[in-house]
Amino acid sequence: MDIYNLYNIDMEEIEVNNMSPLTWAYIGDCVYELYIRTYLVNKTNSKPNKLHIAAIQYVKAKSQAEILKRIENNLTDDEKDIVRRTRNTQNHHLPKNAELKDYMYATAFEGLIGYLYLTKNTERLKYILDLCLT
Repeated sequence: MDIYNLYNIDMEEIEVNNMSPLTWAYIGDCVYELYIRTYLVNKTNSKPNKLHIAAIQYVKAKSQAEILKRIENNLTDDEKDIVRRTRNTQNHHLPKNAELKDYMYATAFEGLIGYLYLTKNTERLKYILDLCLT
């Protein structure tokens, strides 16, 4: 089953480009968390509570900010622009459990993941997600 048919994503790239980068981050948060949860379920034989605790280590803002900084040299110029646009978008939400700078970089990371997902750039999305685990 094609994941895009499952979720009925039928947008042209120009439509995605016209979205708010915070919308990219909104969907990117979900895509990244699903990727991490799937990775942990495949990697371990843990119970849900331990899976949840392990997932938090990957999906918290500080970890995502560190991942983005680590993989930045592997990004294309267009992807760096997506990251910059998302990071610089004014967000009125203040983080409860993270430094503002980490939160901004985590949002930028999620924006990149969401953008790649929404534009159906599956090969590049998989490459970026796999980099997160190395």
